[in-house]
Amino acid sequence: MSYRNPIPTVDIIIELLDRPYRPIVLIERMNPPLGWALPGGFVDYGESVETAAEREAWEETGLSVKLMEQFQVYSDPARDPRMHTLSVVFLATASGEPIANDDAKAVSIFEIWDLPSSLCFDHDRILRDYRYYREHGSRPKML
Repeated sequence: MSYRNPIPTVDIIIELLDRPYRPIVLIERMNPPLGWALPGGFVDYGESVETAAEREAWEETGLSVKLMEQFQVYSDPARDPRMHTLSVVFLATASGEPIANDDAKAVSIFEIWDLPSSLCFDHDRILRDYRYYREHGSRPKML
């Protein structure tokens, strides 16, 4: 018997503590799907989601992050056009200057109210939920 299961991934909302208003870090993807995205990627076999989040943040931005909390899990089968994935999203903090590494073509810092329109995957929804959380102190209800 063969099983088809969603592939586990992580995404990290990195707030920069050494800048006013705690802006966040986004990467511009080098590989399809192209556009801006939260730092993140696939969980390796034998790796915890927490370790994967710290590793992906370092690999893509050069920042050592402190994971603050697990934000939410996003699992819509259409969230990634390449395959069915589920993402454990973390809120993290860091300081310093991010640099584009690994499969990040570029990296930039954005205020939550001034995000690029070309966001990949379901990162527009994730960041809408994050903004709601920051403004209201509670997570929006999941469907």
